[in-house]
Amino acid sequence: MEDPIVPSDDLDYRHTPGTRVTYRARHRTVDRTAWLRLALHLPGFLVSLILILATAILLEAWLGAPTWLTAALWLASGGLVFHRPTQSLLARHLLGLHRPLPHELAVLAPVWREVTARAGIDGSRYRLWIEDSRDLNAFAAGGHLVGVTRYAVEHLPSAQLAAVLAHELGHHTGGHAWAALLGRWYALPARTAWRLLVRLRPRAARGLTPGAALALTTAAGWLAYLTLASTYGLPLLLAALPWLSAAVARRGELRADAHAAALGFGPTLAALLEQVRAEEDGPGQQAVARAAVRGTGVLTRLLSAHPDHRTRLHHLRPYLSGRG
Repeated sequence: MEDPIVPSDDLDYRHTPGTRVTYRARHRTVDRTAWLRLALHLPGFLVSLILILATAILLEAWLGAPTWLTAALWLASGGLVFHRPTQSLLARHLLGLHRPLPHELAVLAPVWREVTARAGIDGSRYRLWIEDSRDLNAFAAGGHLVGVTRYAVEHLPSAQLAAVLAHELGHHTGGHAWAALLGRWYALPARTAWRLLVRLRPRAARGLTPGAALALTTAAGWLAYLTLASTYGLPLLLAALPWLSAAVARRGELRADAHAAALGFGPTLAALLEQVRAEEDGPGQQAVARAAVRGTGVLTRLLSAHPDHRTRLHHLRPYLSGRG
């Protein structure tokens, strides 16, 4: 039996009746972080395009399907990022989220109305989702999804929950959420092909004689050398993509913090970050485990998509001048 969920058409996240809210003409922008995300996904997109064209040629030879049609359908599929019914299906069946139950909606709806009213945005443009998790977390995804954990809904005070939601709204208004998903979607064929190669490589290597393995290694090395020499070493930049992507993601988190702070949630967000940092630095097995993760080295931290709490608090300082 399905959980009782309020139909989406009946959810009103916009504003309290009787209050006057002026909506901005443009509630979305594409800031530098979003453009950088898209740019960093360009190599994966090009490799995916080559794979799709190769597949399209095979399909044309086998089934007679025009090559241009297969490629055009793949290119057009990126529009699903902005298609709300598709996003709902992905949220429910892929991410394992559910729409707010009545008691969760009673907590979320007034908070979301407050956040979107301050931002001058029609809150009904977005859909709130719940993740059944005991962790404190929230996220923005696709073009219209805002997710928050059940723990956050049940344990955070309204002011802190509003600060968290304002942060996630900042990812949407800055274009971070859709840019990240769009980039991952178009890079999916390339990622899938790479994972298949990684899995098949040990099996293929076991079937080779030492001489054949040496010959293949030499040929691959020579091909790599010719490629690097003819392209002035540009493919080496691909090795830096994970680090660059993580750096851009961290910048996006700081921009979302700034968005929340500009709406007046800076002190509350800073207090929440200080609270979480104190819990992580305090005694207990979880704190020890987190400290072990933090101690894995600089390289691991550089690959993290989230800045540490000290960095976030440092960037929030300009918004805390009036804090008591």
